[in-house]
Amino acid sequence: MTAYPTHPGTRPRPAAPPPALVVVAHGSRDPRALATALRLLEGVRALRPGLPVRLGHIELNAPLLPDTLDGLAASGAGSAVLVPLLFGRGHHVTRDIPDAAAAASLPTRVAAPLGAHPLLVDALHARLTEAGWQAPRDAGERGRSAVVLAAAGSRAPASRADTERIAALLAARLGVPVVPAYASAAAPTVPEAVRALAASGRDRVAVASCFTAPGRFAAECADAAPGTVADPLGTHPAMARLLLHRYDQALRTAAPVAGPAALATA
Repeated sequence: MTAYPTHPGTRPRPAAPPPALVVVAHGSRDPRALATALRLLEGVRALRPGLPVRLGHIELNAPLLPDTLDGLAASGAGSAVLVPLLFGRGHHVTRDIPDAAAAASLPTRVAAPLGAHPLLVDALHARLTEAGWQAPRDAGERGRSAVVLAAAGSRAPASRADTERIAALLAARLGVPVVPAYASAAAPTVPEAVRALAASGRDRVAVASCFTAPGRFAAECADAAPGTVADPLGTHPAMARLLLHRYDQALRTAAPVAGPAALATA
């Protein structure tokens, strides 16, 4: 094939910037939650230089998600991918975030929540190890061992199913039973799960924190635990990698949603 020279004086057009990654956090009155989210975003930027990365909250903290989307549209961003910093398909993931996308001033895609994924299990396992969890040394100790997976909780069956899948993946990694437990809206609670395990002869119990940042629910679950309690997942490197995985996945599989404001300016 003949290569034709570029016309003198012309320059190649710069590549269009990629869609912005908007990390959608729940929000918390605990100031450590916002600080944790901001540090997590720095980890994402370090892994993917040049990718526009923004934060938006569902409630309680600024910036709220609609404000983040308005700011992106005002800055000339072409589109965005909303990646929930949430673990399961509860109301925020199935209603609040899609509603915000539908009302946005630029085309958006909505990614899947963090969910059951080996990267999430990496973070959970690492936090447990940091807290002092050790693999059972023999069959007897294995028979006494278990982990409670503490999560926020939701009335949505799909969200509970997601937590159960996370627990199953973690159990496969640890080689001991992992029981989901919840801070609200679902059963069992952490104390109920610990008591049930003790009644079955499992008194060597640790609590894995399926929370992204410190806050009320994480503190309540930690206070209810009898022994080893892992810290929230926060800025563990696997969390940044998982956010980018969900972003890339959405670009491949999710159709963009053009809100009324975006259509009006098209």
